[in-house]
Amino acid sequence: MAKVISIGNQSFESIREKDNFYIDKTNFIREWWDNDDTVTLITRPRRFGKTLNMSMLECFFSNKYKDRGDLFEGLEIWNDEKYRKLQGTYPVIFLSFAEIKQNNYNDAVEKIKRIICEVCQQFDFLKNWDGLTEIEKKNISNISYNMSDVMAQDLIKNMSNYLSRYYGKKVIILLDEYDTPMQEAYVNGYWEELVAFTRSLFNSTFKTNPYLERAIMTGITRVSKESIFSDLNNLKVITVTSDEYSKCFGFTEDEVFAALDEQGLSSEKEKVKLWYDGFTFGDEKDVYNPWSIINFLDEKKYKTYWADSSSNGLVNELIRTGSAEIKKTMETLIAGGTVEKNIDEQIVFEQLKTNKDAVWSLLLASGYLRVETFRTEGRLNKKIYSLKLTNYEVEQMFGTMIERWFGGADVPYNEFINAMLNGDIESMNEYMNRVTRGVISYFDTGKTPSDEEPERFYHGLVLGLMVEQVDNYILNSNRESGYGRYDIMLEPIDKTNEKYPGIVIEFKVINPRKENTLEETVAAALKQIEEKNYDAELIKRGVKEENIHHYGFAFRGKEVLIDGR
Repeated sequence: MAKVISIGNQSFESIREKDNFYIDKTNFIREWWDNDDTVTLITRPRRFGKTLNMSMLECFFSNKYKDRGDLFEGLEIWNDEKYRKLQGTYPVIFLSFAEIKQNNYNDAVEKIKRIICEVCQQFDFLKNWDGLTEIEKKNISNISYNMSDVMAQDLIKNMSNYLSRYYGKKVIILLDEYDTPMQEAYVNGYWEELVAFTRSLFNSTFKTNPYLERAIMTGITRVSKESIFSDLNNLKVITVTSDEYSKCFGFTEDEVFAALDEQGLSSEKEKVKLWYDGFTFGDEKDVYNPWSIINFLDEKKYKTYWADSSSNGLVNELIRTGSAEIKKTMETLIAGGTVEKNIDEQIVFEQLKTNKDAVWSLLLASGYLRVETFRTEGRLNKKIYSLKLTNYEVEQMFGTMIERWFGGADVPYNEFINAMLNGDIESMNEYMNRVTRGVISYFDTGKTPSDEEPERFYHGLVLGLMVEQVDNYILNSNRESGYGRYDIMLEPIDKTNEKYPGIVIEFKVINPRKENTLEETVAAALKQIEEKNYDAELIKRGVKEENIHHYGFAFRGKEVLIDGR
């Protein structure tokens, strides 16, 4: 009989007690313990089982779960007597920063203090232990949400001291989603303040803590060592490109196919692979998203489960307001292509808007891109990765994101598309001018407005065309860089359906040295289409000559003029 799927349950104890659906990841315990690293940081995309694995570690090592070997009976780790003897033998401090999503520094620090306070209050019994000095007992009694920053930063280390003396064993510290507050700080503009607080907290907890046996942190990104880990020379970092722990997070193909068989869904394997496969962790290539798989097993419907489980606000902002080069790269990716990028897995949040490669590092860490191949280059062995969108679910997510870019206009973007397909130039002009007035400033970075760097806007426009007509057209372009020129050819998939004409578009920004009016600019754009003879290319591919539309787009700031034939 198929086991019950428990959606959203991240408690290992609860899942095992209820005998809910669970894929055995207990080898993670063995691999982590055998590696013998003092402090381990593991990064994985959101909803990849990080919290459940940390809950599993707590249940296995914490003396709160002494004599709870029943939770692990039937699982792989329990076959090893060495590990059976380890179960329930260590004091464990388990914290999670997953809910720290405040929009200002003071609230974020207050939330961190509350979490630390609540965790440490579990050990309130220590204030009655004769092994502590009166000052130490008083320190425990003074733990509160209103404690000073210094007290909060040192509290985990101090509690480690008390627990290790009480139990005669050093402490294991588990910190889940360590970087959530850092991402929120970046988005909301208090990054530098929180960095200073967090650096002191981590230094005290993980570096200068002589009562620490081992520690493990999980998160989505590897925040740069210079930001918050500058003092931690004992840190072992595991990213999505590392071979270690490659099977410990996410589901392998064998695990997914076995689950589909168990749930009576064997016939869905090929489609499930298309939608939810594609993640790569080190040398493990076919990794599936657990959140999507579990929800699919429950609902038995194909949806963007993982993509819809977060706002993706940071990713959206970085791509929307990014340079024309970033949008060009997205065009290639959404069209199913691969791109080569230099990836530095240390995410320097301060550089996300200035370092052209930082956004791709973030997208890789977040799970939106997968590694096809990689090579090293130059004396410094710079790593160049060949990257692709992870799977169909991710493609759908980006499509929805791009469609929303145009939601600020006072006319539906698809009305403009329909006018273009029908050759209604008058309506195209009306609609596009309303679109540009409503949307063009939405692409601004704050440094370089879109009407000063128009490529950013019309590259966004091209992305909108792509996602709006992905089922009907193949988009090709020469994607010439340079101020104001960009050629597009839309090739209909069904060459026999006159509803979908071949379309050639030339974007041009007015050049005051050559043109006085938008009319002159749009005429130059149409002339360029003729000179490049795109019709011949479309005709060669089976499009009828009489069913090919030419459009010239002339821009001047937020003004646009369209003409065509």
